[in-house]
Formats: sequence, C-alpha cells, structure tokens
Amino acid sequence: MIEATGLTKVYGHKRAVDDLTFTVQPGVVTGFLGPNGAGKSTTMRMILGLDAPTSGTVLVNGKRYGQHRAPLHEVGALLEARSVHTGRSAYNHLLALAQTAGIPRRRVQEVIDVVGLQEVARKRAGSFSLGMGQRLGIASALLGDPHTLILDEPVNGLDPDGIRWIRNLLKSLAAEGRTVFVSSHLMSEMAQTAEHLVVVGRGRLIADTSVADFIARSSGNRVRVRTTDPGALVATLAQQQVTVVEADGALEVTGMSTDDVGRAAGAAGITLLELSARQTSLEEAFMDLTGGSVEFQGATIAGAPRPLQEAGTQR
Repeated sequence: MIEATGLTKVYGHKRAVDDLTFTVQPGVVTGFLGPNGAGKSTTMRMILGLDAPTSGTVLVNGKRYGQHRAPLHEVGALLEARSVHTGRSAYNHLLALAQTAGIPRRRVQEVIDVVGLQEVARKRAGSFSLGMGQRLGIASALLGDPHTLILDEPVNGLDPDGIRWIRNLLKSLAAEGRTVFVSSHLMSEMAQTAEHLVVVGRGRLIADTSVADFIARSSGNRVRVRTTDPGALVATLAQQQVTVVEADGALEVTGMSTDDVGRAAGAAGITLLELSARQTSLEEAFMDLTGGSVEFQGATIAGAPRPLQEAGTQR
C-alpha cells in the first residue's frame, strides 16, 4: 500500500506537488494520470525517496522507502528505463542489482524469462531498442519479487504484442494482492488495464476514484442521432437546455436522454435513422476534468467539430 498525506514539493516559487493526499490499495491496478507538468514524476520520486518532500509524508507498506531493510523486496520501480550501464549485458546488469540486494542468481534468469529477453540477455544494453530497454527496466523492477510496483510509462516503445503482455502482467500481479501504481499518457490502455485512478493537475488532486465512476462523473447525457432532416431536429431542440454538435455525419446531443430526444423528434414528425446513448471514453473524461489544469497547450486544430446550438445562444 502507498499512503501519501499532505505531500508537497516546492522548487523555488513553483509548487510542483501541492498538498497531495491519496492511497494506492493492493489488489488492483491504479492508474496515475495527469497532464504534462502535473507533478506525477515528482510524486513518484518522493515515494521512492529520490526527492524529499517540502512537507507531508508518503509511506510504502507502512514505512518511508528508506526505512525498509530490503527496499527491492518491498518496492520495484521503473522511472527511467535507460538508467543502465550501456556496456553491460542485460544479464550482467540484473546480476549486479541482484548481488547488491542479496537476491539469488537464479532470480535473474527468472525475470529475463518473464519479460522475454532470453535471446538478447547476453547483449550489451546500449544496443537495445526502446522497447527492449523497457523490458529490461521492467525486469529490474520485478527482480526483488516486490509487494509494490511503481511504473512510469511502462508501455513506452512496446509493440502491440508487448503492450498486451504488460497489460496482462500488471493485472496478474494485482490479482496476487500486490500494489500496482502505473503512470501513463495512453488513455486507451489505462481504460483496459486500471481499475482505479489517481488524477492530478498542477500538483493537486483532481480525482481518486474508480475508472467507472471517473467516466460517469464526466459523461452527463450524451446521445448520438442521425436523421433525414438535421436542421429541423436542431431547431426542435433549440428550446431545450442542451448542446448539439455535428460530428461524423450525425448529431451529438448533450443534456437529454435517448427517450427525450426520441419524443421531441416524434412530436415534430422528424424521421430518425439512428438514436443511441453515447458512452464517454476515458480520454474524453480525462480531457473534460483536467482541461483547466493543462500547463502546456497547443492551438486549436482547424476543422474541429463546432457546436450548432447551445443553451442560451442564438443560431
């Protein structure tokens, strides 16, 4: 278990992490999400004792990381996969870590087999591709058979098969009762891997909830409609407190249920070709709830969908 209480880190005039309190429970994969500059990396470094908090505390399995007599048996971490001696082979890199931490030699071969580096284990790590480097970093995190895993962007550089492998690995480790804390920018992957989310923005906690509740919090009523007369339907809905957006050859109505849209169209004699509830994705929910916390933002792309009618506005 990871327990952060009032965790704060200040660099000069910048509060990278601001009074952050959350708990990462064992038995589930917990995703750690936030825009660039949100304080995720700083938080992970404080969990591992690499940075000292300005104030607040963070405990791993009831102790500060540095208080554990055998840290690699308690916490396995991947923050930077390229933190290896490039002249060493993958095997010797893991062996050096094992010997330093009193881990049996046989464990080195076990984690090499787990991450699929058997064929390149004797090659220099400096020649590895990005994906192979990620696998070596994950092997290092697993070396001590830890109770807790902290992984920053573990799928970076992996091919589709590798992404599916790490997804299944993380789920299986959580199913064994371990604490699994994973940071990633790939929302589609987090939606398939994580059960719980800790979301931060500008160093502050935005959400600490299940994936399902996080999406539901953002969804509202969204309905996809296709009709023979889009203009007439937009005019019919103009008196309602809704937003109508044209997207992908259909209308997306926010603020009304499918039943309400169907009744309004029926009363106006408008033929509907499609009427369905639209499920918000994790990416959409993330963008909705963190939009005000984005520190680095590009310009709007020309041609993006535009509202056709919003409550309180004229067409």
